[in-house]
Amino acid sequence: MTVFELRSCVARQWSPQIGDPELTGWVTVLAYAVAALLSGLVWRRLADDPLRIFWGVLVVLLAFLAVNKQLDLQTVLTEAGKCLSRAQGWYDDRRVVQVAFIGTLLIVLLMAMGVLMAVLRGRIAQNALALAGLILVLGFVMLRAVSIHNVDQILGGASLGLSNNFLLENAGLVLIALNALWLLRRPHGRLRPR
Repeated sequence: MTVFELRSCVARQWSPQIGDPELTGWVTVLAYAVAALLSGLVWRRLADDPLRIFWGVLVVLLAFLAVNKQLDLQTVLTEAGKCLSRAQGWYDDRRVVQVAFIGTLLIVLLMAMGVLMAVLRGRIAQNALALAGLILVLGFVMLRAVSIHNVDQILGGASLGLSNNFLLENAGLVLIALNALWLLRRPHGRLRPR
């Protein structure tokens, strides 16, 4: 399959458009943007501090996920996989590839979390909300990527009059934003450990 054939196949299934045009979708995009902006302010304030890596990762990840929330970029990857698997004749065995992909993604995420934990060493307490928020957001993204029928049913349900999907995704963003606000309210020199 050539690149042009792959692009044509994917284009039949996906096109750039607003993926979640409802109010909750836009509120979530705004929450990602605010959390990214606040994380960026913390990142900027930590000029020569190794902790800056953690907050920089948050800025990039949250900004990407804000864009992805409405463009549904993971669908491009999914559709490309489907097109390739059909063209190469292994579509019926795609579950093995899906499990391997998710396993690889999980290993990469765990390694990245290990690096972030090393960066946070001795400063986990003052960044605990952001770390918990990051785990929630990444957990949500992983659950959506896995797309197991029973999990989709739970996420598609509602609690407190809002979708579980919305609540879970935004809970992590709120935690990150709260941690950033807390750090930004501290005197500049107090961001460093004693």
